Amino acid sequence: MLDRRLFLHLATWLGQWPAGPGLHVVRSHRRARPAWDGRLRPAIAVASPACAILSVPPDRAGLVRDLVRERPGERLLPALPSAVGTPDFTTHAGLFRWSTAPAPLPDAGEWVAPTTPGLPPWLRLFDREVLVVRDADGAYLAGAGIKRHDAYGHELAVGTVPAARGRGLARRLVAQAARRVLDEGAIPTYLHNHDNHTSARVAEAAGFPDRGWTSYGVFPR
Repeated sequence: MLDRRLFLHLATWLGQWPAGPGLHVVRSHRRARPAWDGRLRPAIAVASPACAILSVPPDRAGLVRDLVRERPGERLLPALPSAVGTPDFTTHAGLFRWSTAPAPLPDAGEWVAPTTPGLPPWLRLFDREVLVVRDADGAYLAGAGIKRHDAYGHELAVGTVPAARGRGLARRLVAQAARRVLDEGAIPTYLHNHDNHTSARVAEAAGFPDRGWTSYGVFPR
């Protein structure tokens, strides 16, 4: 049975969940509003082994449905940015994972304000505390942020500087952040590109198995 938090997240974030077999284009006002970082995400899709939902702005649903009929499968994604009115945006396609039982790895970082000096620019996009690992001299090594898409689903993002890779910091940060998300009453999710094998290993080690779910969408560059 699908976790109730995940069900509520998908229904809220996409505008509908579940649906019958095949790909369903649904209207959502969320696609026309700024996302967690203040920027648009005009098309987001999640596909389970049973169904797929492609969420788009209400005024673009008809165009996208026509596009789905004309360009099924992998031919759809390159044409999506123009179909949703953002031809300069880029696309993403990868795995969609979630966890209700993060791996029992030891905590690795401390929660600090995203405005803390010395953090990389991508962590400064977050509006709440981020999880950071620093060395003995206080230099940044790795960090994780939480994308709070709605009250029910929070997506994790993680990054490690090249010199600190291979120490298991990313998996520990993901597991630690996932425990916080669960404590807040939401479901932690984790998305990564199909060819990002390093990120896949981090997800598996942190307790985010590959359940055969995927995601794709249109994003700002």
